[in-house]
Amino acid sequence: MSDKKPLRLGVNIDHVATIRNARGGDHPDPVRAAELAMSAGADGITAHLRGDRRHIRDDDMRRLKAEIPLPLNFEMAATAEMHMLASDVRPHACCIVPENREEKTTEGGLDVAGQETFIAPFVQSLGDLGVRVSLFVDPDARQIEAAKRVGAPVVEIHTGAYHEACLTTTNSKIKHELDLVRKAAAFAHSLGLEVHAGHGLTFHNVQPVAAIAEIVELNIGHFLIGEAVFMGLAESVKEMRRLMRDARTGGLY
Repeated sequence: MSDKKPLRLGVNIDHVATIRNARGGDHPDPVRAAELAMSAGADGITAHLRGDRRHIRDDDMRRLKAEIPLPLNFEMAATAEMHMLASDVRPHACCIVPENREEKTTEGGLDVAGQETFIAPFVQSLGDLGVRVSLFVDPDARQIEAAKRVGAPVVEIHTGAYHEACLTTTNSKIKHELDLVRKAAAFAHSLGLEVHAGHGLTFHNVQPVAAIAEIVELNIGHFLIGEAVFMGLAESVKEMRRLMRDARTGGLY
């Protein structure tokens, strides 16, 4: 409805770097992609520096921080190596995600509840550096409660199961997965956490998620970079922003 808060779009530019790395050299440049996304209305830039450096590299993170005036969201595993790089780069935010060496993409949320004693000091130490920490979690009340206990100010709800339901199953399954996201967002908000969401969001499925009032930021990457092949990155970002705005203000859901 019209009284809903504005919804931010963070554009993940990882897969511009994937294309670059497939051939070697420095083209296409993910920093240039970030500039285009910014010109098209992105509110922030997200980049995931993986342990194997399969796409984003250390220098990409440094250049993004130095050359792009938008908030930089550094997606990272909770490792000593990544903590040291975050300490060096000092991004606006770090989103802590699970990371497995063989996965093609992040496969699920972080098990905060099972790793509280490890994650809590990690969150605190990043916070002490002035970095805003979010935890990437499944739409699960147990994980959200744990995120609150370890001191994270933000949770990002994993929308991958909703995405998969939209691709392969019935309307009842889609509704079920969307309801889980809605309930998780409302619960996290009730605990005083800022709520973000992302993973697998597209032009076709973003609006029901964008319409959830408690969610204030969506982070979207792979789909936008893929669509850029056909319509250009700026137009891809503009269309996603339009869909998000219409869902937020038009009372569509």
